[in-house]
Amino acid sequence: MSLEQIIVLAVVQGITEFLPISSSGHLILIPFLTGWPDQGQFTDVMTHLGTLLAVLIYFWRDVWRLILGTLMLFRGKVTNDGRLALYILAGTVPAVLFGFALKKLNVPDLERNITVVAWNTVIYGVLMLIADMYGRQEKTINEVTLKNAVLIGCAQALALIPGTSRSGVTMTAARFLNFTRPDAARFSFLLGIPATTAAIVLTVGDALKSGCHITSDEFLVAGLTFVAGILAIAFLMNLLRRISFLPFVLYRMALGGFLLVLVYGYGAHLPPAPEGSCGPGQPAGAQSAPTPAPAQ
Repeated sequence: MSLEQIIVLAVVQGITEFLPISSSGHLILIPFLTGWPDQGQFTDVMTHLGTLLAVLIYFWRDVWRLILGTLMLFRGKVTNDGRLALYILAGTVPAVLFGFALKKLNVPDLERNITVVAWNTVIYGVLMLIADMYGRQEKTINEVTLKNAVLIGCAQALALIPGTSRSGVTMTAARFLNFTRPDAARFSFLLGIPATTAAIVLTVGDALKSGCHITSDEFLVAGLTFVAGILAIAFLMNLLRRISFLPFVLYRMALGGFLLVLVYGYGAHLPPAPEGSCGPGQPAGAQSAPTPAPAQ
């Protein structure tokens, strides 16, 4: 990959992974606007590694408390942090089950279906608007219950369908459940840690077994995505203390509308992902396993 492509992919993924505006909706535009070749599944996974590290670093105090709470559970003591850790694990189960079902059913590559991405960008934007208009700002992350976690986790599972936005749909669910905007975002990011970690480990493991290798380009993508991601988190957490989700809703409407114009006005589509390639610079015979990508 060229340095220009690396920078664009990293910045787009780092920003849109956390802002509730659909990363897949933006990534699907890049080939149309630039003519660049498909970057490969391995590169996509390395961008998710960068965003995962951004969450771990930005929320390191929360992560550390969750780790300590989990250790206390093994000692037979249930603390608030330990209970929250259990709720996060419970909320991860729906995404794992849904991802497993999609893989077993051999669902086609929806990530490259512009129509699916476009409509989901619009539909879930409308749901976000409704949730933010009518959801009360009452609950904090300390008031999460098992029921809340599972319901938000079910919303997270829907993000395996591109265009949904993992951060957007989980924040929307939390707002429907009357969580404050900052705490909806905070729980959303913490909830994404187990699912993203599992998806990265599985995909990288399968890719390495099939002959792919990590290049310097992929490490650079991960590093730049980390920087963009941590800035995006800081921006969003600060913004949500002062304003509603309306700017993100309007942006989603514009993005989804633009994609729909491409689809229905110009017949736009993406060809299937290239077989036998882990990405630019990878061996031609290597095959990436069709493991579901981390939630978007």
